[in-house]
Amino acid sequence: MDHSEVPVLTALREFRDRGFVPFTAPGHKQGRGVDQRVLDVLGTDVFASDVIALNGLDDRVMGAGVLARAQALMADAVHADHTFFSTCGSSLSVKSAILAVAGPGESMLIPRHAHKSVVSALIISGVEPVWVRPRWDEELHLTHPPGPAEFTAAYERQPEARGMLLVTPTDYGACGDIQAVADTCHRLGVPLIVDEAWGAHLPFHRDLPQWAMDAGADLCVTSVHKMGAAVEQSSVFHLRGDLVDPAVLKAREDLLGTTSPTSLVYAALDGWRRQMVEQGHELLSAALRLVAEVRARIASIDGLVVMRDEFVGPGLAAATDPFKVVVDVAASGISGYQAADWLRAEQRVSVGLADHRRVVALLNQSDDEQTATRLVDALTALAEAATSFDPPRPVEIPRAEDMELEVAMLPRDAFFGPAEQVPVGQAAGRIAAEMITPYPPGAPGVLPGEVLTEPILAYLRSGLAAGMELPDPADSDLGSVRVVARS
Repeated sequence: MDHSEVPVLTALREFRDRGFVPFTAPGHKQGRGVDQRVLDVLGTDVFASDVIALNGLDDRVMGAGVLARAQALMADAVHADHTFFSTCGSSLSVKSAILAVAGPGESMLIPRHAHKSVVSALIISGVEPVWVRPRWDEELHLTHPPGPAEFTAAYERQPEARGMLLVTPTDYGACGDIQAVADTCHRLGVPLIVDEAWGAHLPFHRDLPQWAMDAGADLCVTSVHKMGAAVEQSSVFHLRGDLVDPAVLKAREDLLGTTSPTSLVYAALDGWRRQMVEQGHELLSAALRLVAEVRARIASIDGLVVMRDEFVGPGLAAATDPFKVVVDVAASGISGYQAADWLRAEQRVSVGLADHRRVVALLNQSDDEQTATRLVDALTALAEAATSFDPPRPVEIPRAEDMELEVAMLPRDAFFGPAEQVPVGQAAGRIAAEMITPYPPGAPGVLPGEVLTEPILAYLRSGLAAGMELPDPADSDLGSVRVVARS
């Protein structure tokens, strides 16, 4: 295929150049109705490029095939059979993927460290999760993707499962062995979904971890706004093989997706694909050299440890994404929460993830020597300032087995059933009716349907006091918890 083509961008330019006067949505009419004070911040071009697809980018019946051509080009670029654009982020894409594989009353094998969007799909669909234990690092207190042994053990507990889901890379850059898990799935005759939200760049350089479509996955979800160069909410999901019907997948996406998709996302996805096919290897090669230098420079700072090799090995991750720079600040006597807040307030540097002892800085092809130096200088200043910080609040990290709560109800039944709010001191032993999710990374500590315990509540309460963000619970201070009502 000719990857110099950009169907959406071309249609958008023609719409503007030909002077169409729309009497359709969006109501701002290419920015003419927008308050000047808004234009002063956002500019006029963002509104001029916000064009409806139907009778805008394309004709009344989408006869020019603008979007279909753009999706076909994306599929070809990443070695997929079919690609679908999502303007609602990978949260929608992963829901669509799950609903295309399993339905109400059916089951699926899912790692317990999956993103909250996966749990939302379970609640919406009524699919029963068969939880797969991730590979837990007791020393570093984080999880890595499970491998074939963990999935096989779960399948033996529920051989009627309709498919499996693997999350890789994680927010810390840890990658699972997709090929081995895919081989296991196909030996059992079920499809593999890979939630590869952090892996949009992986198809475009041989020195990066394996790309899901090349490793035998059937369905793959990627967030181009995370590791690519697209606006927020830009996601794609790719399909390969014949274990999932593309018509069913499209129908599930139609069920969940918006009927008013933004051309800004479509255009950004279209242009990013062209850029990566034409220049991706060169751009990523330069970025890999840069991030290697950044890692070495940060590693020379007293009190900071750059983590990567610690994540890989037997019983741990299969590989890591080098663009996730994981910095352990514990030796400086501070927490990751304190570090992230100080970097933002004092250095105007923001990081993507913070936990009780680490921060994660994301680099990619968009970075250069200037931004890299800004990060290194900010971390140097952090290490110097750390001695003036108050001692961090301790977080009561449970043992791995205490993180695996008893499942008493389906997530859907617990979420939609009768519920009541009880004081946190009375919540242990009750069945949760809500998610409680440290965010980021967004893997729920508690799911609807799980039996609450003292260790998990102590972990969440102490984490909240230390700086953890918990956006889900009805009581954001966690003085009380929403639980299933007793009959």
